Amino acid sequence: MFSLLLLNATAIVAPQTAPQAQEQAPATLTLEEAIRIALSESPTVKIAEMEVEKAQFAKKGSYAALFPQISASASYQRTIKKQIMYMGGGDDDDDEGGGGMSDMMSGIVNPIMYHLQQLYKGTGVPYVEYTPDPSTQTSSSDGGIEVGRWNTYNAGITAAMPLINAQLWKSLEISGSGVDLAVEKARSSRLEMVNQVKQSYFGVLLAKEAHQVYKSVYDNAVQNLDLTQKKYNASRASELDLARAKTTVANAVPNLFNAENAIYLSLWQLKAVMGIDLDAEIDVKDSLLVYSADLQAANFNQDYSIEGNSSLRQLAIQADQLANTVKMQKYAYLPTLSLAFSYSLNAMTNDFKFEEYKWTPYSYVGLSLNIPIFSGGQRLNDLRQTQVQSRQLALQKENAERQLQISIRQSLSTMETAVKSHESALDALESAQKAYDIAAKSYEVGRSTLTDLDAAQLALTQAQLSASQAIYNYLVAKAALESTIGADYTIEK
Repeated sequence: MFSLLLLNATAIVAPQTAPQAQEQAPATLTLEEAIRIALSESPTVKIAEMEVEKAQFAKKGSYAALFPQISASASYQRTIKKQIMYMGGGDDDDDEGGGGMSDMMSGIVNPIMYHLQQLYKGTGVPYVEYTPDPSTQTSSSDGGIEVGRWNTYNAGITAAMPLINAQLWKSLEISGSGVDLAVEKARSSRLEMVNQVKQSYFGVLLAKEAHQVYKSVYDNAVQNLDLTQKKYNASRASELDLARAKTTVANAVPNLFNAENAIYLSLWQLKAVMGIDLDAEIDVKDSLLVYSADLQAANFNQDYSIEGNSSLRQLAIQADQLANTVKMQKYAYLPTLSLAFSYSLNAMTNDFKFEEYKWTPYSYVGLSLNIPIFSGGQRLNDLRQTQVQSRQLALQKENAERQLQISIRQSLSTMETAVKSHESALDALESAQKAYDIAAKSYEVGRSTLTDLDAAQLALTQAQLSASQAIYNYLVAKAALESTIGADYTIEK
């Protein structure tokens, strides 16, 4: 956008028949163009817009708590030492000759398997000879049995979602107000940016006006020196007058250089605020005299409301957030209900023959009711802390309103003083210009001295600078007033 504005502004300044001059001429910008560039290129505004985007993502992320939370898991375990299960009466049973539960089970299983082998043996019916598995035998002398397998596999999926959770619902409302706060902060950044651009732009205009004044002083000093030199050559002026004329020219040179340097500094400030390259060749298009009509049309009787102030709006949003936080913390005393689902597959083997594994499914669905009873006073203390913050914010808002009213009155007082000063400066400028013209003519014909001419020049310079300074003070105070009341700057299309 900035490059297009530069090209358009350059095209207006330079003729179409001189392409080289068109490339070298600085782009002249109006106040509206400078503000448009600043709102699109300034890092401060971009950061504020990113904060809005970040808050929107945070709001969308908070709504994810309403949806089912689904996760999958898988695990593998290798048994190093199996557990031992005891099914008898311990040492007492051994002493009585019972042999424990292990011996009892062996006494039941072994005869049955033996008779089955004898039944099928020699009949031609295929059968498997029974051989006790060593892994299922007693691993200790007291009748314990090793249980479990060497390899355990587990895979499954779980899902859970809240059904009734008043605290969660209120937290979602708070996250939504966070977006509103970010939007208002971005608006505050734009208002501040517009104010800074205006002040920097008007600073360039004041520097250029001062440069013109000191350039006029220098030109008049050079002209008077030339006139004095001629009069001195004609023996109509003394050597003292010639020395004074040279001194006046010498004194005008530093002021001219300082004024020229002030233009460079103010332009750098403007480019920095706009967020463009400091080496970019730009210039301002207007002059302070263009805005002198605003002083004549100024109305100080109207009332200015602070409802649009961005700081007050941010405090109001923060107050709503704290009010909702109080409600959310009160909802922490309410029961919550959630839904859960799980499905898993399990396999336990002693080998790695995956195709022969038997996977055992396990699943469930259920409701979970959580009733808060006692938390050691944490919920109560959190609630009290938020209520104290709400009272603090109310006092901050009251103090901010008072400070804003003072700021509005200061801006209006400065504007009114600037209008009066400008009217007085115009009268003084008219008189000073007439006095200088008379002194110049009188000095030319030898009826006044160079000292009288220098005094008239000084009065004229002060009147010119006073008039420009009054316009600048009015414009800066007006920009501050618009920023205070939160007047959004609309760019005409």
